[in-house]
Amino acid sequence: MIEEIISWLIAAKEKIILAQNEQLMIDEKSNRKDLVTNMDREIQAFLIEKIHSAYPQAKILAEEEGYSDLPDLSGQVFIIDPIDGTLNFVVQGENFCIMLAYYEDGIGQLGFIYDVMRDELYWGGKKIGVYKNDIKLPQPKDLPLEKGLVAINSYLFGHDRFNIHAIGEQSIGVRMCGCAGLELIAMLKGNHIGYISNLSPWDYAAGNVLLDVFGMKYSGFSGDPLTFHGREYYLAATPTAYETILEMLEFE
Repeated sequence: MIEEIISWLIAAKEKIILAQNEQLMIDEKSNRKDLVTNMDREIQAFLIEKIHSAYPQAKILAEEEGYSDLPDLSGQVFIIDPIDGTLNFVVQGENFCIMLAYYEDGIGQLGFIYDVMRDELYWGGKKIGVYKNDIKLPQPKDLPLEKGLVAINSYLFGHDRFNIHAIGEQSIGVRMCGCAGLELIAMLKGNHIGYISNLSPWDYAAGNVLLDVFGMKYSGFSGDPLTFHGREYYLAATPTAYETILEMLEFE
C-alpha cells in the first residue's frame, strides 16, 4: 500500500507541475480568500480513482465535490486534501502540499504530506516511523512553549482569539505560512513545538498519524478528541508545550 500511495502522489505532483504552465480556473467558495481551482478538483478525482481501483470497498473523506462528510470512520477510509494551501498555490506558486491519510476503523495507519515544489514527501505510520523521502526522521525534542516556535492561524492571532497573543508571547516566536501540512511538517522536523489553528479533517488527518509516531499530542481547544466532522479548533504540540497551551487557552 505504501508503494502504491507514493506512486499516486508522485503522479499527482507531476500533474500539478505541468498545470503551472496553463491558465488555472479559480472559483471562490465561502469568500474571496477561500479558493478552489480546477487542479484541486482534478487531483482529488485522480486520487479517488486510484483508491477505488485498488480498494473498492474503501470510503473517502475529501475536501471537494461532495466527499466532505462521513457518518463514521469504520472500515477502510482514505482522507484526502488534494491541494492544501490553495491560496498559496494560486498566489505564490509554492508553499502548498498534497495530503493523504489511511485509517482503519478510526485509527490512523499511514500519513503522507507531500511538499510538491520542494519534492519532499513526509510519510510513515506507527509501525514504521516517519520519513522525509527515504531518510528516517529522529524523535523531536519535547521542548516547552517558552523554548520553541509556535505556528498560529493568522485570523486567530490577528484577532487575539482565546488568549492567543499571550501564548505567542510566551513562546520564542510565532510563525504562519497558510498551509496546515507545512506547519505540521515543521513539528515533525522539530522546528516548531506547536500548531494552533481552525482545520477540517483533511487538514489534520495525515499529520496526526505522523505526530502519533513521535508521541505528540493533539486535540480540540477543550482537550476533547477531534471529531472529523466540519471545521474544528485544532491544537497540536510537544507533550510539555501542549499542557501549557491548553491551560492558557481561554476557550469555553
